[in-house]
Amino acid sequence: MKGILDRIEDGRQAVILIEEEQREIIFPADRLPPGSKVNSWFDIVLEDEEITSISLDAETAAAKERQVQSLLQRLRGRRSRSRFKRK
Repeated sequence: MKGILDRIEDGRQAVILIEEEQREIIFPADRLPPGSKVNSWFDIVLEDEEITSISLDAETAAAKERQVQSLLQRLRGRRSRSRFKRK
């Protein structure tokens, strides 16, 4: 399953949001893969509500970044003159 690092609390607890299940998991920050930072995507294996395997997922991170950039570009393209007249 996929998860994103939402935040690190007190420098010790990593809060990972699990996209498929729409929930969060608290994980020791010192057990994150090297190079992890806020908004990093992971491939996660859960067994009995415990993370048994976690690895960085650069492919998903790149795809999500492209999606965000595409949405921003569409929003910027919609900007037009105001429908309200100035006095």
